[in-house]
Amino acid sequence: MEFIVSTSELLAQLNIVKSVINSKNSLPILDNFLFNLNGNTLKIAASDLETTLNTEMQLSNAKGDGVIAIDAKRLTDLLKEFTDQPLTFKINLATYQIDILSTSGKFSIVGQNGDEFPKLPQLEEEFSSVTIDSEILQKGIASTLFATGDDDMRPVMNGILVELTTDHFRFVATDSHKLARYTRTDIKSDKNSSFILPKKTATVLKNILAKDGNSITVEFDSKNAFFNLTNYRMVCRLIEGRYPAYQAVIPTQNPNKLVVDRADFFNKLKIVSLFSNAASNLAKLEMGGTTLQLSAQDIDFSSSGQEQLNCQYDGEDMTIGFKSKFLLDILQNINSVEVCMQLSDAVRAGLIMPMEQEDENEDILMLLMPMMV
Repeated sequence: MEFIVSTSELLAQLNIVKSVINSKNSLPILDNFLFNLNGNTLKIAASDLETTLNTEMQLSNAKGDGVIAIDAKRLTDLLKEFTDQPLTFKINLATYQIDILSTSGKFSIVGQNGDEFPKLPQLEEEFSSVTIDSEILQKGIASTLFATGDDDMRPVMNGILVELTTDHFRFVATDSHKLARYTRTDIKSDKNSSFILPKKTATVLKNILAKDGNSITVEFDSKNAFFNLTNYRMVCRLIEGRYPAYQAVIPTQNPNKLVVDRADFFNKLKIVSLFSNAASNLAKLEMGGTTLQLSAQDIDFSSSGQEQLNCQYDGEDMTIGFKSKFLLDILQNINSVEVCMQLSDAVRAGLIMPMEQEDENEDILMLLMPMMV
């Protein structure tokens, strides 16, 4: 088995594929890339058992077919040291000896039996499918990923709920303190289905989608989801369990409405949060008329900070407290000039959304639970 490949092209593909490899693996084979040469097509895969990412390259000079596992760290470390040049890989499938020839040197390593690499799961007979623009999928993940939980006791909240219904295509994430929901009304299905996408898979997928720019197909059954991109195919094991009834926590009666410049709000809250108590991270919002006052204090260190900004407020004068880190996360993940905050009272969840949606077919909504002032 032998092939010639460009250093820069190979390294670019490996850097993306290796993002699914864990730093510590229970199976030694998972520390490797799987190289599968068939004709002039070189397929490369990496896996952590939960997520598998595949890509392929078309080669102009190759001979012999076969599969071999190659140490991922050693290979990427080696390729980083080369300037862009053709490399020749000569692989003995009987001994797993791998010789890599550059323009001026030769490097030898030993691979592993590629047949030991985990096999990809297959779709069940009953599965759902949707074709979606990569930009929409990327935005849905990016708008909700920050709100996922990190609690081993509630694994379903450590992922993103993806809903495909007769009315919409929706992404939801929550950690019970904050919630993010991204909805598209122009993508529908003839039946209702859903799955919970793991956080790690969503993170890798978001980075790949940002560079794709084409329509992709998502296929999923009760156990796995398959993402067919332009140059990659990702397969992930879904999080099992029932997602919380998130609709029940979204208040519907919110007579108090605040409209404020998003960047000004974010920047001044960031300054004020520096003076909050390290344990609570509490920031107070005092609203009345055309003024929003932000304040925080740390009694233990006798420190406090406050900022004031202009706003449009329609409702009763109110003081409400939020965890400033969570509120900053929400503001950072809304892309609009102004944001609208809708409140019922100081002890119920507040809704935060862009004042104007970027697209008439999308709806972005964030929710944040208050803290005792």
